[in-house]
Amino acid sequence: MQVDAIVIGAGQAGVPLASRLAASGRKVVLVERSRVGGTCINYGCTPTKTLVASARAAHVVRSARRLGIQTEAVRVDFPAIIARKNAIVGQWRAGLDRRLASAGEALRVVHGHARFVADREIEVSGERYQGDVVVINVGVRPVAPPVEGIGSVPWLDNHRIMELTELPAHLVVLGGGYIGCEFAQMFRRFGSAVTIVQRGPHLLDREDPDVSQELEGVFRAEGIDLLLGARVARAFSRGSREVGIALADGREIVGSHLLAAVGRRPNTDDLGSEAGGVRLDGKGFIAVDDQYRTSAPGVYAVGDVTGGPQFTHTSWDDHRILLDVLAGRATRGRAGRVIPYSVFTDPQVAGVGLNEREARARGVRHDVARMPFGHVARAIEIDETAGVIKVLIDPDSERILGASLVGAEAGELIHVFAALIQAGATARAVVDAEFAHPTFAEGLQSAVMSLGRYALR
Repeated sequence: MQVDAIVIGAGQAGVPLASRLAASGRKVVLVERSRVGGTCINYGCTPTKTLVASARAAHVVRSARRLGIQTEAVRVDFPAIIARKNAIVGQWRAGLDRRLASAGEALRVVHGHARFVADREIEVSGERYQGDVVVINVGVRPVAPPVEGIGSVPWLDNHRIMELTELPAHLVVLGGGYIGCEFAQMFRRFGSAVTIVQRGPHLLDREDPDVSQELEGVFRAEGIDLLLGARVARAFSRGSREVGIALADGREIVGSHLLAAVGRRPNTDDLGSEAGGVRLDGKGFIAVDDQYRTSAPGVYAVGDVTGGPQFTHTSWDDHRILLDVLAGRATRGRAGRVIPYSVFTDPQVAGVGLNEREARARGVRHDVARMPFGHVARAIEIDETAGVIKVLIDPDSERILGASLVGAEAGELIHVFAALIQAGATARAVVDAEFAHPTFAEGLQSAVMSLGRYALR
């Protein structure tokens, strides 16, 4: 079957791209082997943040005494929490199905595994499709930890852990990155004992150490055991109800469940890339240029499979840029974008641009404005004072180079700096603005004004 465009993968770039191409009058085939919506809706953003909301509610009730509120003992209804999560995921899936259906006959959705068999030609469930343009949006998946004995242990990834129907008695988490930290705090607040085993010296080890330490302090205060700088020697099972890991120093950690959050790999193993002339890098990611072109003429790749930042918002932005490329009106590429991020722990961790460690490694001159989150009036008033505000500023041009935040609603606040960096504005835009009081946002202004050049005289 000959079509104008083939989109492989119905993720956060694939769905809007296929829909908009169809709306422009092209005949489009969208192929999905699993569930429409990709990782975000099915296993990532939507379900995890729904669970995080329930976990925070339990924590707020338990800690209400600090605000003068007396409560009865908290009872976590784990099946009800999972049911709510499933309902919200279903709601989003239904919305995507309606969007695809609204495209009419111009868009054909095919369920099955797509594999290249020739240039710009794929096979799905015995049917062949050839397109003038092919877009690959196949994403990534969790990787098994490189630990001896892991194959004989019933370990969980971020997909399977959300299918549990009973709360773990003791969750052991391998990895202290975004996924590991979010699930660790979530299950601790649900009532599980939790241990995080992290190979590096800090959680979220791409952050500046002082940023990581703010979150570590909160985790320890909530009763999460942190084993930092720990090397895992092997994994093992004890009977049918216990799993454990042995560390290189001889210690053993035994729990009821083991979550591995140590990385992700691209879904290109069985894509038939060689037959399609699509070159992969050494880790299996698809090599693309600034306009998403692969090594095969007429074939593009977007989203996590390109090896860039693995964020939903980045994938969604990929589809916007590629749509302009295909329409011949491109004004920007994938390089040089301002990409904010947020870790939905409590407090949240967020950043954009350079952090202090990166600036030093690159030899970038910078001033650092730093202020404890506990100095923000709003944080004191609601008793959520954990965290820090850090802003990097070019000492010559006064442009903002980056920001790192730990604190309440940091994921929202970071967009102040994302917008300023995108606009090429200087720190004076923050200093001279009038921020409402009392808000968290005015703390950003106070942090910048803590630098001597901006201090009130």
